[in-house]
Amino acid sequence: MKVFVLGGDGFCGWPCAVNLADQGHDVLIVDNLSRRKIDIDLEVESLTPITTIGERLRAWQQIGGRPMRFELLDIAHEYQRLLDLLLAERPDAVVHFAEQRAAPYSMKSSATKRYTVDNNVNGTHNLLAAIVESSVDLHVVHLGTMGVYGYGSHRGATIPEGYLKVEVPQPDGSRFEEEILHPASPGSVYHMTKTLDQLLFLYYNKNDQVRITDLHQGIVWGTNTEATDRDPRLTNRFDYDGDYGTVLNRFLMQAAIGYPLTVHGTGGQTRAFIHIRDSVRCVQLALENPPTRGERVKIFNQMTESHQVGELAQKVAGLTGALINHLPNPRNEAVENDLIVDNRCFIELGLKPTTLDDGLLAEVVDVARRWADRCDRSRIPCVSAWTKTQAAAIKTA
Repeated sequence: MKVFVLGGDGFCGWPCAVNLADQGHDVLIVDNLSRRKIDIDLEVESLTPITTIGERLRAWQQIGGRPMRFELLDIAHEYQRLLDLLLAERPDAVVHFAEQRAAPYSMKSSATKRYTVDNNVNGTHNLLAAIVESSVDLHVVHLGTMGVYGYGSHRGATIPEGYLKVEVPQPDGSRFEEEILHPASPGSVYHMTKTLDQLLFLYYNKNDQVRITDLHQGIVWGTNTEATDRDPRLTNRFDYDGDYGTVLNRFLMQAAIGYPLTVHGTGGQTRAFIHIRDSVRCVQLALENPPTRGERVKIFNQMTESHQVGELAQKVAGLTGALINHLPNPRNEAVENDLIVDNRCFIELGLKPTTLDDGLLAEVVDVARRWADRCDRSRIPCVSAWTKTQAAAIKTA
């Protein structure tokens, strides 16, 4: 297939693009390189040294990979260029990663809140509008988040894959059954934009029969895939800072440099996780199994296991000997929550989950130790607070 990978220079986008090219697809990466610009704004770099997008593409071709192309384009603000690109290339599918992906960054200030909404919602809507205007019958695969369901108590209920069966009582006492989108309960401005994406997909699928698969992904851990490991110039980014670092990768990096593991609150928060290798495999499976025209939006829960954050810290401490430090929680969230998730769709399509194996955890620690001299310890703490109450608690800790 000819596939556009929007946001193909990012943490999830780059290994996904490489994997698709490795599977023989004709890949065009579309990115405005905003994630690299945010690094400059935050004055922090990936723990692993990453090459420019041009060097990445040259390296991939030099080691024998199917050539990938690159288009510098901001889909949120350059609608006509996006439309022209769709008309000129007529791709079979578009993988949409082109969104600001960090909850803490989205809560950092009014400016980052507004940027996140502007970038994410406009980008998604521009893509859908351009697909309709161009009349290109393509399949959109969107990277969403498990966070659309919220992290409050689900009272032990299993979270279904996107749709919830409900009974609606009538005045005469009768009832009828209906399937609706699972009620949304976003926990940050970032998560809110993903719930808005869901509604945009619902509408354009209903009104214009746009074929869409929405992947509600868990927290990603790990750094490289088999393909990005083939040459150092292909290395994926490893974020460790308080805004962009994902919790398990942060624990593993902290252990590698002898920094106490930063557990916020009690550590009773339960989250869904997926290894970066499984993430790229899931995108591939979604592309290979598109919905038919007229079929409702496909929603997959893209995760492989759930863990309490405190238990993860204990596991990493047991593996590495690291200390654990409990800190005030910058997030406005439940102290503890349950999380039981249905992920049978990807399992039935052939996904063989990568679990929290000690060997893979140690592999990430080794990567972090190798590049420990690139770590700026002052950037490790999470200082982006959800409310003024949380901000005050962080300052007095």
